[in-house]
Amino acid sequence: MGGEHGHGHSHGHGHGHRPRGGRLRHWLTPHSHDVADQVDDRLAASRAGMRALWLSFGALLLVALAQGGVVVLSGSVALLSDALHNVADAFSAVPIAVAFLLGRRAATRRFTYGFGRAEDLAGLVVVLLIAFSAVLAVFESVRRLIEPQPLDHLGAVAAAAVLGCAGNELVARWRIRVGRRIGSAALVADGMHARVDGVASLAVLLAAGGAALGWRWADPVIGLLVAVAIAHVLVGAARQVLGRLLDAADPAEVDRARRIAAEAPGVLAVEEVRLRWSGHGQLAELTVVVDRAASLVDAHRIAHDVEHRLLHGLRHLLRAHVHPHPAATADAHDHAAVAHHAASRR
Repeated sequence: MGGEHGHGHSHGHGHGHRPRGGRLRHWLTPHSHDVADQVDDRLAASRAGMRALWLSFGALLLVALAQGGVVVLSGSVALLSDALHNVADAFSAVPIAVAFLLGRRAATRRFTYGFGRAEDLAGLVVVLLIAFSAVLAVFESVRRLIEPQPLDHLGAVAAAAVLGCAGNELVARWRIRVGRRIGSAALVADGMHARVDGVASLAVLLAAGGAALGWRWADPVIGLLVAVAIAHVLVGAARQVLGRLLDAADPAEVDRARRIAAEAPGVLAVEEVRLRWSGHGQLAELTVVVDRAASLVDAHRIAHDVEHRLLHGLRHLLRAHVHPHPAATADAHDHAAVAHHAASRR
């Protein structure tokens, strides 16, 4: 009942008085809470995401091109792995940008929930790109272990590594901050992708140092370590993106929704709470128990009050469907017509 009537609440109601979420606690592991500030306008959120994507795309591409030039001069397989990963990270912006554009489209008679899920599919593409870059890094490193080659222009290799580390960390901070602010798991995963490139670039410095000591094995071994770092980020990003695809919700947010609904005047109990993401916005469905003697008008008012409170109290909530259910009595059989359907689904 609460989410079916267009009263202007479906865009969320962030008025700047909501408490902020905690800061990032895990540097290389995506946090389970999808973020910090409420964004009132979904279109503005998409635009912020697009800016972060395209500017970081340009920065990463420039870093990758510079590293590629040094790879040609030096023959460093560790730097090649890092450059390949930077290229993959840069171009991962493309599917996410397409998803952001699709997410702006209005719902249709066929896609009645809109196109927000395109963003989750784009996140899956990012995960596949991370996996591909890890496999390629392993392949090139093993090949160089079998056929070791000397490294040249070690100073240029070191400089390219520093450039890669600085560029990737700046891009990672930007993508993760914007992604968490607008609630985009795909953009956060892309930011983690960039962050591991920064770690990989530091590893290239070790490869250059080993080559300076005459250790030909150091470069391909560092390349393999870079692949391991990529795999670590792959697991974390895949967990977050696949969780979105499977409608995973933050249990703390579910508890918060239940508490908010229970505090509304006229609500006797909260029976069901369901949250799911659609792109970088959340949808809610819940059942509240009201006085059996309440009129239809009163039940409708209570449902809208709960909806309004949820839109103020939950981060990134787009809309809420609130179903008022009359309080049970000994001789009441309110669900008799559908009870056997519910039993068959267990």
